[in-house]
Amino acid sequence: VAVLGAAGGIGQPLSMLVKMLPNVTELALYDIQGTPGVAADLSHCNTACKVTGYVGEEELPKALEGCELVIIPAGVPRKPGMTRDDLFNINAGIVKGLAEAAADVCPNAILNIISNPVNSTVPICNEVYKKKGITGASARILGVTTLDIVRSNTFLAEECGFDVDEVDVPVIGGHAGVTILPLLSQMRPKHVGLSDERIKELTVRIQNAGTEVVEAKAGAGSATLSMAYAAARFAESCLRGLQGDKVYECAYIESPLIPDVPYFASKVQLGPNGVEDIFEIGEVTDYEQEGIEALIPELKKSIAKGVDFAAQ
Repeated sequence: VAVLGAAGGIGQPLSMLVKMLPNVTELALYDIQGTPGVAADLSHCNTACKVTGYVGEEELPKALEGCELVIIPAGVPRKPGMTRDDLFNINAGIVKGLAEAAADVCPNAILNIISNPVNSTVPICNEVYKKKGITGASARILGVTTLDIVRSNTFLAEECGFDVDEVDVPVIGGHAGVTILPLLSQMRPKHVGLSDERIKELTVRIQNAGTEVVEAKAGAGSATLSMAYAAARFAESCLRGLQGDKVYECAYIESPLIPDVPYFASKVQLGPNGVEDIFEIGEVTDYEQEGIEALIPELKKSIAKGVDFAAQ
């Protein structure tokens, strides 16, 4: 497993959580600075996984050699008043460069894309792989939306008084603002007696949860710990899939679900080839259907922006 951007705010706690996963034998930490220190520090933890740090672009190919899973949290975080899209100009270039390296060195590895705006960076990665003629890559290029599910599960468990370990809320669409659509009508176990008004409030809270953290950190960054937690959960699911388990998660991928929207987040089955199956959205309420219609134009704009950038 490689973590690209391992010395950053998400990268460090994520690397620690990945080092704790029982099925990881080697962990490569890459960044433009600081990784030898992070690797030295983590290497003292008594888990079976071997950790190596790589620093600077010339060491990137070495970090990627033999990787089966590449996790990309690299880039800059949001500050108060910024949208995820404001990060585009910096992060798009960073992700494109990393994707090109992964496509050259470990073209069959599964990519977990965390760098925002995910709605645009996943299309960028796909375009890089298409340009290089790598077939079937879209099943392996996964935008990590797990934090939206983690937040939904947390907020709904609190709201309904359920055991948080039992709660599962599917979240579809994308990974920014109104494109994040929790399907509270499909949550397990079913919520009892939530008013339409409360459903709206919870939906908006989930959509703006990232901004909640950005504002609470008051300029010191964005969600790093909860993002690392969610990314480690998703990475573990991908690794279980690689070992042949049938695993279900939501992810933002190239998808046929919605006509004219080439990328979409929904529930998927993970397996040895990445995404093995994409599940239909299923029955939704009128409010959720309105949400789907509202997110489509936003999502299309972000996708087009990514595709155009990759073509430059």
